[in-house]
Amino acid sequence: MKAPTPSKLAYVPFVSVDNMMKLILRTGIETTLKELAKYIEDDFRRWELFDKTPRVASHSAEGVIELMPTSDGEVYGFKYVNGHPSNTKEGLQTVTAFGLLADVASGYPVLLSEMTVLTALRTAATSAMVAKHLAPKNAKTLALIGNGAQSEFQALGMKAIVGIEHIRLYDIDKTATEKAMHNLAGMNVTLTACQSPQEAIEGAEIITTCTADKQYATILTDNMVGAGIHINAIGGDCPGKTELHKDILSRSDVFVEYPPQTRIEGDIQQMPDDFPVTEMWEVITGKVKGRTNDRQITLFDGVGFAIEDFSALRYIKDKLQGTDLFQQLDMLADPDDPRDLFGMVQRAK
Repeated sequence: MKAPTPSKLAYVPFVSVDNMMKLILRTGIETTLKELAKYIEDDFRRWELFDKTPRVASHSAEGVIELMPTSDGEVYGFKYVNGHPSNTKEGLQTVTAFGLLADVASGYPVLLSEMTVLTALRTAATSAMVAKHLAPKNAKTLALIGNGAQSEFQALGMKAIVGIEHIRLYDIDKTATEKAMHNLAGMNVTLTACQSPQEAIEGAEIITTCTADKQYATILTDNMVGAGIHINAIGGDCPGKTELHKDILSRSDVFVEYPPQTRIEGDIQQMPDDFPVTEMWEVITGKVKGRTNDRQITLFDGVGFAIEDFSALRYIKDKLQGTDLFQQLDMLADPDDPRDLFGMVQRAK
């Protein structure tokens, strides 16, 4: 990736929530998801170039606040993100986020963007990109368990990238399912509202669990998962939160983004430290095989990783070219003499 050039006037392009929504709708949600998945896949092919570290997390009883940094040597990026499951009771989002790209050579920021909406998009694009590599061929039915803020993006990502035609929805909160059914109406997919997880997975080749509660939970039990299924376990993850019974993990070939982070936050936190996993970049580059037979259970223990956010910011920066969907923020000091910052402050009198 070619490093962007810092603004000579020290202004930083900023993408607001309003402009992010306009950019997505101008492009089309499904097209956005397909294009974004391509950026993520391209960066997974360059995986070994990136700095990698588990996210820096500050946990509390209510949730978690995290920083997710990475760099490919030319461009640095990070995301600030929170996860507070009880926020919805107060009319607040469970997840909010913003992110930044910077030029490594100068250290100057070159993009600041909202990432609450963008995180939903990149999570769905990553899930669908992974399913493209791991799910049974010609999979047409998705069971979507957890119908909150991520659900519609997940559904449309699977439709656009994998070719899903039927979606079976379940949430412990029936109003969440009703919301998702309403939002997905007219999207050229068949929708079925289900009364239980067991009903939702009937006939599904792909199961996505996307729940937010910060607790050890068993959304799927071992007897619910038959041979040949692909599972996306992508609900908001952290230490002390799981969605799958550990016996499912024992029967599955498990694929992850970055093992040191997933072993802390993913469903595999239930397993021994030496529990075998395969990194998705190895599948994407052809280093190892993903799905090898029709009876194999493949499981993506997705917790979200900084490189995916880097890809999303890189995508948005490219999409802004030739548009007016950003503002120029005066957020960097620009003294006439770089050594005279004090003199610049004095000019404000």
